[in-house]
Amino acid sequence: MNNSELRSLNIDELKSKLVEERGNYQKLKFAHAITPVENPSKIRHSRRLIARIQTEIKAKELSK
Repeated sequence: MNNSELRSLNIDELKSKLVEERGNYQKLKFAHAITPVENPSKIRHSRRLIARIQTEIKAKELSK
């Protein structure tokens, strides 16, 4: 999901996407702790996506 797709979502959709991505991130971290993930860059990508979503939520809240 890129930035333009995030900008097109409203705050409620962004918050639900944030919950979903946080769940995915926790699963990735847990799986990586047990046995290393084949592609550890997925963890970094997930963490950065969470940050992008949080940034977009904050920007939309401030623009109200």
